Amino acid sequence: MDIKILGPGCHRCHDLEARTRQALADLGVDATVEAVTDVGEIAGYGLLQTPGLVVDGDLVVAGRVPTVRELARLLAA
Repeated sequence: MDIKILGPGCHRCHDLEARTRQALADLGVDATVEAVTDVGEIAGYGLLQTPGLVVDGDLVVAGRVPTVRELARLLAA
């Protein structure tokens, strides 16, 4: 699984990354998690409000920081 956290590096971006890593650990899923701060790359996903979460190339969360439980449901699907 390839996961990207899209955003400028703000505290919400860091919260999303931490919660995503926790959800992955809870699920026992091995994944690559990468923080993407390049504005051009972020725009390429059509993201209008950060943070964003991309899973295997698909934007699945935009403009908010879901709970660990919600992220686990998204990542398990």
